[in-house]
Amino acid sequence: MWKDIVDDIWTNYRGRFLCSLAGLVISSLFLILGFWATLFVLLFVGGGFFIGYKIDRKEDLVEWLDRLLPPGYHR
Repeated sequence: MWKDIVDDIWTNYRGRFLCSLAGLVISSLFLILGFWATLFVLLFVGGGFFIGYKIDRKEDLVEWLDRLLPPGYHR
């Protein structure tokens, strides 16, 4: 019975479930750590997600840095 309920939620309401869970985690961090520490944690989580996304898609991070930074800046 519970497996059917969880499977139904995961199949039909995945986005709502994950965003609600993310909201719960972020609000808990805000209450425990405070505003600035939570922003700091979320900034690094977002950066790690972005870098992981680029690595998963087998994109070259050096090429991305070349577009972002001035020429020859990171060498």
